[in-house]
Amino acid sequence: MDFSEVIGHQHIKSHLSATIENGRIPHAQLFAGVNGSGLLPMAIAYASELLCSQFEKGSPESISCKNKVSKLAHPDLHFVYPVNTSDIAKKNAISDNYAEGWRSFVLNNPYASLFEWLQSIGIEKKQGNISKYEAENISKKLSLKAFEGGYKVMIIWMADNMNSECANKILKLVEEPTEKTVLLLLTEREEQIITTIRSRCQKLTFPLLSEADISENLVQKLQINESLALQTARRSRGDFNKALQLLEETGEDEIFEKWFISWVRTAFRAKGNKGAINNLLDWSDELAGQGRETQKKFLAYCIEVFRQALLKNYNADSLLFFKANDSSFSLPKFAPFVHQNNIFEINSALEDASYHIERNGNAKIIFTDLSIKLTRLIHQAELS
Repeated sequence: MDFSEVIGHQHIKSHLSATIENGRIPHAQLFAGVNGSGLLPMAIAYASELLCSQFEKGSPESISCKNKVSKLAHPDLHFVYPVNTSDIAKKNAISDNYAEGWRSFVLNNPYASLFEWLQSIGIEKKQGNISKYEAENISKKLSLKAFEGGYKVMIIWMADNMNSECANKILKLVEEPTEKTVLLLLTEREEQIITTIRSRCQKLTFPLLSEADISENLVQKLQINESLALQTARRSRGDFNKALQLLEETGEDEIFEKWFISWVRTAFRAKGNKGAINNLLDWSDELAGQGRETQKKFLAYCIEVFRQALLKNYNADSLLFFKANDSSFSLPKFAPFVHQNNIFEINSALEDASYHIERNGNAKIIFTDLSIKLTRLIHQAELS
């Protein structure tokens, strides 16, 4: 993969190219943004330029080098990503245990999400993490000389999933890098990375992709008509992976929609209704049985749908993209229940629930508490 294959972000491509041309390459860099905006493709393209910079462009050596990177098989290109125990790695799981699955996953779609990665290796009901065992493996790899005599590049995907032990070990590598070693930390939640690491990295913020860039690539790569491509690009809100999911009509949104509609309808009926309260408890049980990554993704989905309802309530139709697959659910009819007098509390309740799920709280208690709060908030009258 090279820069020409990465969607949009011309200014970032120019900056990264300039660091190589000028020989001013930061040893630790933080790529921050939505993964679907192209963090991983850009990191791989940058790694390709770095690793192959010692060869003359167009030479057989350069072509061979780029081919190895494009297949994720270059000996000086290393990857770290969230994993957990499974039948493949029964304890002390590290990225190398899942290397074959990772190559297939990235080559299929480098814009894909963490949830999809965990699904692909069958651990979606667990929380992916980057542990101290991973940090030990990173140290061993980076202590060795470069196989091809040039740079070594370590890409840490979703680096916000490093636990504290791992982060503290990585800090030493950031502070005292070995020669010609480049660490690229990719994150959707930079605030989750310890300050001592963030402060020592050169940060690049990736904005969301433009509708034009997404629609153009959908037309070119999937051969769909321009009208559908533009409509999908608008709904994707700058996330190319989301656009692909919308076109395939697979992904998690279908089941998330079902859960959301069931939840808000039951919460609306629950005021003074014991039977509906029991249904809310059943709903909470069902969500509690899902994996933590699924729970967090669902809560993020809820925040977005409530936001769309608010926009609809205040006639900001140009910003709307939500369209329910369930014909019995009407956003215009739901929108009046989401307004200035409850949206902040609803959003805060959802964010708090996600925070506690992230920290391994009891999911049944968290979702039950959230449901009771929604029952109160959704009946709250709008201020005149």
